[in-house]
Amino acid sequence: MTHPAHGAVTLAEIWRGPFLESAHQGHAVICDDTGQIVEAWGEPGTVVLPRSSSKMIQALPLLTSGAAAAHNLTPEHLALACASHQGAPVHVDKVGAWLSAIGKNDDDFKCGPQESRDPDLRTAMIKANEAPCRIHNNCSGKHTGFLTLAKHLGAGPNYVDPDHPVQKACLEAFEQVTNETSPGYGIDGCSAPNFACTLHGMARAMAHFAAADPDSAEGELRNAMTAHPDLVAGEGRACTRLMRAMNGKVAIKTGAEAFFIAILPEQRMGVALKITDGGTRAAECAIAQILVRLGALDPNHPEALAYTSAPIKNWDGLTTGHLRAAPALL
Repeated sequence: MTHPAHGAVTLAEIWRGPFLESAHQGHAVICDDTGQIVEAWGEPGTVVLPRSSSKMIQALPLLTSGAAAAHNLTPEHLALACASHQGAPVHVDKVGAWLSAIGKNDDDFKCGPQESRDPDLRTAMIKANEAPCRIHNNCSGKHTGFLTLAKHLGAGPNYVDPDHPVQKACLEAFEQVTNETSPGYGIDGCSAPNFACTLHGMARAMAHFAAADPDSAEGELRNAMTAHPDLVAGEGRACTRLMRAMNGKVAIKTGAEAFFIAILPEQRMGVALKITDGGTRAAECAIAQILVRLGALDPNHPEALAYTSAPIKNWDGLTTGHLRAAPALL
């Protein structure tokens, strides 16, 4: 297997005054709806773990199996199934209601407990000496989707086992939309298998979502994400901020270790990128610049500038430098 740093190019730069202080390298691919590469940086054949950027693929069996229809799932439910949410009250309450509707509780989750990333809720829980629950995990929406599918299939409780019917369905969907045979998987932060593919395969999958009919499973998931950017991530997060800035025309999703995807229905294109050092700040910068490049994001929108030319401030509030998209992306 090729080392992920092989052939990587600089996608984001840190400038302090007139000096280039640091550089983040990575790979990025833009695909059209035929699966062909429109533009690429680095090595499109790099094998990657898309992490949470693949959640909309993992949610496909929820719809194609009939489980979503059987349980009257709404676009809000589907957005949460694709989410890496903040664990804010809006997320916890909606996931909790869904969990209860399928007759399950926090103990049924296979994701571990995680502190809420919502400052007010986290502070309130610390003051009340309340331990974080699994429902606060950023993947609890995806896991409620898994539990819903498992219930629909009459499958056992260990839904994160790679041999479980839920994960077999996820792998089948993953290989279908990437148009590749996955070389294997890693175990994600939430204990579910995360299947590997090439970066080209992931961009191809996102282009497939972009071109999908609104009534298809892919179209429903994509449109749920663009309709509910607040549920996909949360206040202050790049996914939510940038989707709002594009007025619901594009779905984007981050993944751990500096992965990012974009689904552009108007352009019928998909984007996948990976920063090899795992630096999320660089992935956010690069995806924003690619969205600008494709005409999906206004380069002068304050939210675009917050990522493509982000000021770096010191402890005294002075702007000492900038995080900028590298020349290769301009």
